[in-house]
Amino acid sequence: MDIVCSDLEGIFTPEIWINFAEITGIEELRLTTRDISDYNVLMRRRLSILDENNLKLSDIQAVIAKMEPLEGALELLDWLRSMMPVIIVSDTYVEFAGPLMEKLGRPTLFCNTLNIAADGSIGGYNLRQPDGKKKVALALKTLNYKVIAIGDSYNDITMLKAADHAILYRPPQNVKKEYAEFPAVFNYTELKQRLLELIERKK
Repeated sequence: MDIVCSDLEGIFTPEIWINFAEITGIEELRLTTRDISDYNVLMRRRLSILDENNLKLSDIQAVIAKMEPLEGALELLDWLRSMMPVIIVSDTYVEFAGPLMEKLGRPTLFCNTLNIAADGSIGGYNLRQPDGKKKVALALKTLNYKVIAIGDSYNDITMLKAADHAILYRPPQNVKKEYAEFPAVFNYTELKQRLLELIERKK
């Protein structure tokens, strides 16, 4: 039986930190795992910037509350869930994800958590487990699922490598070039076609 493990931001929703950067005017917050391959380096810098600018969890949540899924994302996700199980495997946080999950029809989400201080500042973060995306794919394979992984950034690569089938969705040129072994698609029509090809292959 097939199952899909997909990243969230850049696939079904805009990038939260990029949207927050646009609101705050802090250009460095635009950096994501498309730019920096080491997630811990990226997050430590983000938290330092929040602290330097006295920005709290509530400031980020206010931006997220106004965000919408990417155009066509809900329709694609509904179609995909009608075909097979889908798990969203993300490096976002429980404290961020709620409004966007609601707008996507509450798909199953595996993600991380934040350490929130009494004053609402973000003191740190807790990864669900190291290299969690890869481990989700490997665990599902032990349950005899054939895993189809969808991602767009450096932090998705180990999951894509662990899966039975991998798809890069709208990867930046650096990721596409470095991981040319993975087929890349650039819109939902192409993604749906690739998924249909994988489904048909099983028949």
